Amino acid sequence: MEKRYALSWYLTGALTARTGDEMVGPALLLAAYALTGSAARASVLLAAATVAAAVGGPVLGVLLDRAERPGRLLAAVLALHALGLTAVLLTLDRLPLPVTLLLAVLTGLPGPALSAGWTTRMPTTTPRAAALDAMTFDVASLTGPSLASLVTRLSNAQAAVATAVTLICAAVPAALWLAGRGAGGSPEARVGRAASVAPPGVERGPREGSSRVPVLAGARYVLARPVLAAVTLGSVVSAVGQGALTACVPLLGERALGGAAYGALLSALAAGSALAANAVHARRAPDVDPVRVMRAGTLLQAAGAALATAAGPAAAWDGGAAALVVAAALTIGAGEGPQLAGLFAVRHRETPERLRGQVFTTGASAKITGFAFGAAAGGAIGVWSLTGALLVAAALHLVAARVTAGRA
Repeated sequence: MEKRYALSWYLTGALTARTGDEMVGPALLLAAYALTGSAARASVLLAAATVAAAVGGPVLGVLLDRAERPGRLLAAVLALHALGLTAVLLTLDRLPLPVTLLLAVLTGLPGPALSAGWTTRMPTTTPRAAALDAMTFDVASLTGPSLASLVTRLSNAQAAVATAVTLICAAVPAALWLAGRGAGGSPEARVGRAASVAPPGVERGPREGSSRVPVLAGARYVLARPVLAAVTLGSVVSAVGQGALTACVPLLGERALGGAAYGALLSALAAGSALAANAVHARRAPDVDPVRVMRAGTLLQAAGAALATAAGPAAAWDGGAAALVVAAALTIGAGEGPQLAGLFAVRHRETPERLRGQVFTTGASAKITGFAFGAAAGGAIGVWSLTGALLVAAALHLVAARVTAGRA
């Protein structure tokens, strides 16, 4: 009964935090676009808020593994993340842009706490619990952009950012509840990690001797495994394409749906499609090679990005363009869901338990960083040509599919 209660508390906190996190991207993008009037500046702000995850993820993984009360650390990180987002919102268009960008970079450092950080605190590691945890990502991806769009339409984009900050803060009590609980925080788990240290001459986990840098253990392991390296690189290249697509969302909403705020609904449609696709995929997952699933999902995203180019030339709201953009969002989501499921399946299959946390946080950080660069590039190209930005996104997904398929 206690484990069931702990899992329910964990899932509530995870869903709340991740919904807030999913709101942050579109809300910041819309707020910056509304206040500055520049899609390029808006995309640069989004990139700045996510690029620091390349450092934050691995460091956070090590700190959580070593903390005596990891739940308290997680709660503190969430509070700092919320505080940073508030500072970004308050300085946007009030202080010089470089100052806001610096604050956004600092805010992005603890960003992985809302994804991989929460997963490391799961109080039980049964397959059912893991499936429920994965569902919080899908539900948050569906709810966050929709809520951002709704709040923006009812009030403004700044209120949408404030709502996201409130949701992240609301997850702090759940993180405190998890203090000392979960696989990484219990005394039993700490004893298990100490006992799992391999004898001399045998590869050890991320807590091995000081001759190696702990935060690099996950990256070293990924690079040493051809299959894991291929799917990780493929997922990062695909994330660059996803970032470029996200930067196009306000412009697509303005061109095809009658307003930039409506563009956030495209992300919600994609998330709903991803949830449905994963529900179908789950029934056949044991019988399908996850690497092939990843490649197929990546190709679907390329097709969706190419389909969205039909709305690029539209000068105002157009029913035909709107239908094409909706179809594109559904196609992209149908690829994103199984692609992520396939990536997780490969990581679980190829990684020993003692390194799983570092491998997941390192991979997540690399993807977030790739997304950030893609968002910056997509925004800059989109100002010049929306069609060009969408074609770049489609090309990146094609490259990602080739990299994934080219495993040793």
